[in-house]
Order: sequence, then C-alpha cells, then structure tokens
Amino acid sequence: MANIKSVRKRAKQAIVRRGHNLSLRTEVRTAIKNVKKAVAAGNKDAAAKALVVSQRAIDRIVAKGVLHRNAGNRHKSRLAHAIKGMK
Repeated sequence: MANIKSVRKRAKQAIVRRGHNLSLRTEVRTAIKNVKKAVAAGNKDAAAKALVVSQRAIDRIVAKGVLHRNAGNRHKSRLAHAIKGMK
C-alpha cells in the first residue's frame, strides 16, 4: 500500500469502481447469452426481444466507458446478424 494519503484513497476508489464495472460487464454478458440461447433455440420473437434488451445494456456500459465503443458495436452487429440469418 502507498504511503501518500491521496494514493491510498485512489486505490480504495479503484477497488470500488472495479466491483461496479464487473457487475455491469456481467449484466451485458448475460444479456448477450440470452440472445444466443434464443437464436440457438430457433425462437425469433424471443431473440428479437432479447436483442433489444442486450442493445440497451451494451449502449449503457459503452456510455459509461466500461466497454469500448467499437467492441459494443461489434457485439450488437453480430447479434443482429445472427437473428437476421434465422429462418
């Protein structure tokens, strides 16, 4: 641990921020998995609804800077393409 008070505070803040960011990232991963499960099951309506939820979650964490903008767009694009390819 650092000796300077401001650095100690920053270290504590980083731990708290990391925990918060982890929960946000987990939420997005779960939303993406829900879309993939619906696509695998062949349920286009459920997949479309799950896509809307996942897109909102991805946009939210991109806006907060947890996920890079290009990575968020890549995830959304791949999910949308998977649904579009369904019969």
